[in-house]
Amino acid sequence: MSVAEQPARTVKSAGRALELVDLVAERGSVTFQDVVDSGIPKSSAHGLLSTLVRSGWLEHSPQARRYRLGLHAWQVGQAYDGHRTLLESSQAVMDDVRDRVGETVQLARLEGIENVYIAIRPSPKPMRMASSVGMRLHAHATGIGKALLGTLDPAEARRRLSAVALPRLTENTVTDVGALMRVITRAREAGFAVDDEEFIEGCRCVAVPVTTEAETGVCAALSITMPTSRTAERWPHSLYPVLRDAAGRIRAAMGVPGSLSP
Repeated sequence: MSVAEQPARTVKSAGRALELVDLVAERGSVTFQDVVDSGIPKSSAHGLLSTLVRSGWLEHSPQARRYRLGLHAWQVGQAYDGHRTLLESSQAVMDDVRDRVGETVQLARLEGIENVYIAIRPSPKPMRMASSVGMRLHAHATGIGKALLGTLDPAEARRRLSAVALPRLTENTVTDVGALMRVITRAREAGFAVDDEEFIEGCRCVAVPVTTEAETGVCAALSITMPTSRTAERWPHSLYPVLRDAAGRIRAAMGVPGSLSP
């Protein structure tokens, strides 16, 4: 029996170690009590933290009594090249879009039902969305997330959305799976998806898909995000051609034929 054919098994201690690394990455640094409060038993926390510190995944400051990511985590991150071609192909294009529209431009991948930002070009204007590379957001509440979900087979998108409780983040957030699937279908047909104050009040986003997993192994989308007060009367249609052109340029640079937008 091959590894792929073997029944899925998990090792509790390994899973907890990975959860701990994720916790530190999300918060920047944690105390021992933070670890215990996250659900890891106190009896296991000491051993896990010691092991991760010794292996370089975490660093410990005795003075501050806090743990943060260690050098080994950085080394492993640098070795990952799963979307290197995408990043190299999108850098100049994202710069150009940001300069043309004067708003924040973001590139994200889909992981489960979360969009993970892998490149950002912040708006030069003082009021802008605070985001960072590596940030994970709920795909059902963001324009870029819905564009990403639209690249999946509808049955797979529905399965993912139905597997968890979808939080309502603002009055505009759609959390009903059936309604979300209709939104995603309309976005796929139109070529773009939007976030109309669904993630944060006062913030809007329009996004287009760039690549699918079937094409490149990476499901990616590109977005323009701005305060609601700066959106033009023709938003989002005024920004769609800019994004559609940008996505096409990125695909061409990657050697991917055709377009995902109508």
